[in-house]
Amino acid sequence: MTPLAITGVGITCALGTGAEEFFAAMKKGPRRLSERGPGQGVAKTPIQSFKGAPYEGRELPIVEVPSFDPTKYLGDKGLRTLDRLTKLLIVAARLCLADGGFKNDNQWAHGAPERVGVCCSNAYGSLEAITELDRVAKLEDARYINPAKFPNTVSNSASGYVSIWEDLRALNVSVSDGNCGALDAVACSDIFLATARADAILTGGGEAMSEALYLAFEKLGALGLDQTTRLGEGAAFLALETRATAQARNAKIYGEVTGYGTSFVAPKEETTLLFASRVAIERAIAQALADAGIDATAVDVVASGLSGLAQFDDEERAAIVATVGERAIAAPKLALGETLGAGGALGMACALAWFDGAPVTPLVAGTAPKREKLDTVLVTSIGYYGNASALVMRRAS
Repeated sequence: MTPLAITGVGITCALGTGAEEFFAAMKKGPRRLSERGPGQGVAKTPIQSFKGAPYEGRELPIVEVPSFDPTKYLGDKGLRTLDRLTKLLIVAARLCLADGGFKNDNQWAHGAPERVGVCCSNAYGSLEAITELDRVAKLEDARYINPAKFPNTVSNSASGYVSIWEDLRALNVSVSDGNCGALDAVACSDIFLATARADAILTGGGEAMSEALYLAFEKLGALGLDQTTRLGEGAAFLALETRATAQARNAKIYGEVTGYGTSFVAPKEETTLLFASRVAIERAIAQALADAGIDATAVDVVASGLSGLAQFDDEERAAIVATVGERAIAAPKLALGETLGAGGALGMACALAWFDGAPVTPLVAGTAPKREKLDTVLVTSIGYYGNASALVMRRAS
């Protein structure tokens, strides 16, 4: 991989909306969700993202974007038919373009719309829209389905709306690879930038809270009493460019992505629904380190995908120790929630905050290096189906 410069950050998550708000929260040192008091990170009715009447009196293990109001960033026109996922992604994209200096007051300042693209990850799509239309069709009649909302049911519609709203006319790619998707989107962007398909690509992912998503995880036992997982939502885009392109327009460089690796190991039984592969994450980490041209000793901190699911956490943690040793291991998802398709991008955003001097937290193993700023962070993600991905990030020199 040719080192890719990160020149813009757009984010909306449990810690806030916008790079400035996110980095400020990171510098305060976000606590684990399990350590917070009632109402601090664990949603109580009324729920923002779906009707909470059936759950009256219950404290749900979910984490929403606090007081999310897209009209603050997008205005109040054209939003009626968009679902929550699409709104989260458009807001993140608009903030990323502004933060990266591409736009000023939503007008192009640097670059051209024909040369800026999108590579977006999402694990489970617009379940909100799919569920709504299914309910109308089953409980009422298919004739009453709102045709204006039907496009939201297509898996790549959310990223498509990002391009439409932000006038991004280069490539638009959707990556669907579960928890690993946002890191895999970086690999896709690397290919597209290397082949001059675009000069800059908004790269990241998003996931929106919905009743269907919550019920699916609850029925799988992922949110039971014996789990510490908090299902989350959010969206994050990082503007990726080659170093030469970024320097040519005198852009601020937050950091660089220097290596990537991915692997897949199938479960032994075809009927296995969920499968965590230690071998896959070990291979992905080894590939990422080799691609970056560094030794395991160069890694300061690992931004892991640990989320509170013991079956997967144990395998990922063992793989990290086996490949890079007893390093400092952080678990951003314990503060942000399990954000699925957005998780890798949010982990990368945490790494950028650590590069800028924010405390490394929540730590689950080891001790962060005692120096003002870190140099190298390894970001890992383990999927639910035997897949795993990893990438290496470096502080901008």
